[in-house]
Amino acid sequence: MSSVGTTGLEAATQSPGLLAAVDQHVAGIRDSLSSDVRPLTPIILAAYKHGWRAPAGPIDWTGNDWVLNRLLAVCSLARTLT
Repeated sequence: MSSVGTTGLEAATQSPGLLAAVDQHVAGIRDSLSSDVRPLTPIILAAYKHGWRAPAGPIDWTGNDWVLNRLLAVCSLARTLT
């Protein structure tokens, strides 16, 4: 949350496109958690990161990075649990 969530969720409030992308990822994650034939597992979650490196320095949220958007969706879901 501290690496991606704080700045990303703030950026999403300023960008309808980013917010829409995050909402789509949230829906996909919820589907996987509740009804997917192949639920999320640690191995599948780890596969999201295969070959991906976190950006150095400030994150450019206009880049539409799939993994960053997915991580931001996870942060958004986690925030609803607290």
